[in-house]
Formats: sequence, structure tokens, C-alpha cells
Amino acid sequence: MIADAEDLANELSSHILRNLAPNSEKVLRPFSSAEAAELLGVSTANLRKLHHDGKIPEVTGGTTGRKLYTAQELIEIREALAKQARNPLAYLPGRREGEQMQVICAITFKGGSGKSTSTVHLAQRFALKGYRVLVIDMDPQASLSTLMGLRPEIDLYERGTIYDVLRYDEGRIGMEQVIRPTHFPSLDLCPGGLILSEYETETPTALRHGDPEPFYTRLRSALSTVDHRYDLVFVDCPPQLGFLTLTAMTAATSLVVPVIPNMIDVASLAQFMTMASSALTQIANAGGEFDYDFMRYLLCRYEPTDGPQTQVSAFLRNIFPGRVMTSPFLKSTAIADAGLTSDTIYEIDRAQVNRATLNRALESINLVSAELERELHKAWGRAA
Repeated sequence: MIADAEDLANELSSHILRNLAPNSEKVLRPFSSAEAAELLGVSTANLRKLHHDGKIPEVTGGTTGRKLYTAQELIEIREALAKQARNPLAYLPGRREGEQMQVICAITFKGGSGKSTSTVHLAQRFALKGYRVLVIDMDPQASLSTLMGLRPEIDLYERGTIYDVLRYDEGRIGMEQVIRPTHFPSLDLCPGGLILSEYETETPTALRHGDPEPFYTRLRSALSTVDHRYDLVFVDCPPQLGFLTLTAMTAATSLVVPVIPNMIDVASLAQFMTMASSALTQIANAGGEFDYDFMRYLLCRYEPTDGPQTQVSAFLRNIFPGRVMTSPFLKSTAIADAGLTSDTIYEIDRAQVNRATLNRALESINLVSAELERELHKAWGRAA
């Protein structure tokens, strides 16, 4: 087993170095006029007219008849449109004074549910839509950090993860010190890594010794120091109910529970929810405070033509009326293909993927994010 572990680790390191060279950086692809219009919430005809009338900045990419927009250029266009609009929120939808920073925690009890993949795509989508977003990787496997362009085995071997914010010894540092910008404007990352597993073993010791700051307040306290910087925080938890997950859940304002619609995963979900409810009750009895604005179940890796999945989806909707999100994350070869090189569908070369397949995957993400956005606006008290 030891030899197998070493061989696998060496091969994974080689694969990472081949696909993400030491000095390379992730690049966000430019967006077509149609994509830019959709992200901005205008029609393509209106976008062309805005350019023609000089009401928005010009873009540098593409050709005369085919413009290409960078994410930064989209931000500049949003700002120009907001200055001219009766309702600036239509273009700059981030929270306003008096609205609470939303901390959305993705939790599950079973690996392979699509939790990290859906979290990173949602975070990227919201950043492209004009929100200031932070992603926190609380999973020792650090899959989300890898998707965001880091090599945890190399870049985060000693320091620089969320563990350094939560740890109990004198090595603890502030949240600002571990947050990293990404290749998505308005999207930052607080990475995870294998060192996070230490938190699971250190927390029981801290509880026995009566640490003045218990685990269920540590992340919330850290987030309060960066509250002014973000509208949304997405937290990707490990697929288990340990202290890392509970720490995230007690800092969250809302929960999203990804679940694959089959009976094995539903049975796992039932166990998870029972255990989580018991643990949160104990935390509340110890003085912990939490009050979720909403909790939603997100169907992931969904195949509309799969009969059993359709039946299980209906089963869940019947049990949790109004709490299972209407739009599912579809199972997509476009997302799977992108993941082979640790990319998302916003980064993969469009020429490498079937256009119809890519568009279906994007539509799925767009629909889920739009539904989640409506929940966020309700939590902020905005009119529908």
C-alpha cells in the first residue's frame, strides 16, 4: 500500500506539472457578444447600439464584426451602465448598506456528488454577474483549490490555507493574509490543503482545554474582518460531518446541499441530516448561534433521460416541497472534459468541446445561479 501511495502521488505530481507548469497562470477566456449580453442582462442588439452610441467603453478583443470581451471589460461596462440606469442594481447587483454578507455553505455526506464542481462554477458565475465573491476551500482534498489554479501539494505545502486562520496555536494568522486573487476579477480564494486534517484532531483537544474561542465561532470571527470586501462567500466543505463542516455550518447564513438523485445518495443524505441536526443542537446548547436565511437541496449530475433519477427527484420534491431547487446541475461531458485539465467550462477552449454540449452545460449553470440569486435577494429583503 505504501508503494502504491508513493507511485500514485508521483504520477499525480507529474500530471499537475504537465498541465499546469510551475510558472503558468490560469487564463479566463474572452466572451462573445452573445455571452457578454447575457451576463450584462441586455440584448445583443442593445449591446451593439450601446457601443455605436458611445455609451459604454470599447473592447480590445475580436474583429470589427465580432467583438470579444474580457471579464475586466465587462466590469467596466457594468459600471458605465449603472451610472446611466434608473436602477443601478440591475448592473451592479452587489449588496447595499444594511444587507448582510451571504455565506453559502455547500455540504454533503458523500464524495462524488459534484459539490466542489458546482461550487466553483457558481462562484465564477456570480463573479461574472457583478458580485464580489470569496470562495473558501475547507476540504483537505483541496479539489476546489486545484480547480482555481493552485497546486496544493506544491504551493500550499507549509502555509497559506484556511487552516492557518482557524488553528489554535500561535501560528494563527488573519483572513486577509491567506486570501488570494484569482484570474477572475471580483473572485478571491482562501485555499484548502491536506493540513486541514490537523484541525479535526486539534479541535477535541482545544475543547477539553476550554479554548476561549470555540471552533464554532472561529470562521465567523475571521469572516467579520473581511465583511467589507465581499457580497457572497461560498464555502466548500469536506464530504463528512466533522469539525471542519460544523465550523463552516455555524458561520453560514445559508446552506446548499448537493445530492445525486439516486436512492444510495438519498439514504446517505438522511444519515447526514440526522447527524447534523443533532450536532447543531449541541452547539446551540453550548451557546452557538446560527439562523439560516434558506436551505436548498441541489440535484447534481442529473440526467433528464434517466428514469430512476426522475423518480427519485420527484420523491425528494414531495418530501421537501419548495426546498429542492427547480433547476438541476446536469451531468455534462463538457464539465468532465474540462476537469481533466483542472479547468472549468469558463476556461476550457470552446473549440475543444462540442458546441451544443457546452451550451447545455452553461445553461444548466445559469439556471441554477439565477434561482440561487433570487433566494439571495429575498434574504436581502429586495422586492422580487
